[in-house]
Amino acid sequence: MRRRSDRGRSGTVIRARFRLWLPDGLWVAEVSRSFPDASLRLLTGVPVDDRTLELGETRADDPRAVAEAIRAHPDVHSLELLHCDEERSLSKYETSDQALFEFLGGSSLIPEFPLVVEDGTVSFAITASRADFEAFGDRLDASGLRYELQSVVHRDDPSGGPLTDRQRECLTVAWRMGYFAVPRDCSLAEVADALDVDTSTVSETVRRGTERVLEQFFSERRRFSNR
Repeated sequence: MRRRSDRGRSGTVIRARFRLWLPDGLWVAEVSRSFPDASLRLLTGVPVDDRTLELGETRADDPRAVAEAIRAHPDVHSLELLHCDEERSLSKYETSDQALFEFLGGSSLIPEFPLVVEDGTVSFAITASRADFEAFGDRLDASGLRYELQSVVHRDDPSGGPLTDRQRECLTVAWRMGYFAVPRDCSLAEVADALDVDTSTVSETVRRGTERVLEQFFSERRRFSNR
């Protein structure tokens, strides 16, 4: 991972999101590859001695089948199904496979939950100082594992980032109301009503704010390319 050499920006706080291709041998990699359309979300995990206690959510066409596959894996010693419906299940389980925690916890950074595993890959976010981010990138490079830096945002801009306060407010309200959902849960007119402004103003602000976010995203992707 190539990273910019601008050491003078010591106050920079970086939020980044990674996608990591899991190596063979991890139970979560094996189960997720057996159910490539499922999403396994690790909500929290606590290493205890030689095992890890985890709380996980599964979203799949048949979440019970995925939960039973987790239960049947030899590295999973116990599983309690807390909830299951047609779309998702919630389970508490205990596993002796600590390789993922050992790798991710080998630096001073703790990836933010949830960790999302899909078809043998894990996606996670970190928030770090520039020095810790550089060290984490070096660790990834040294691991030999395939990975992708999906997004990175620098938080050393006094204005709080690429957006104006108004753009941030409009985008936040639109996102929370479901304007960006597929399919959409609300219209621009409804967002405008919530903000007590006219629809044309919201339309222009959301468009310009979205453009600025995408500009920063693709700019950072060019700077932080993998391999």
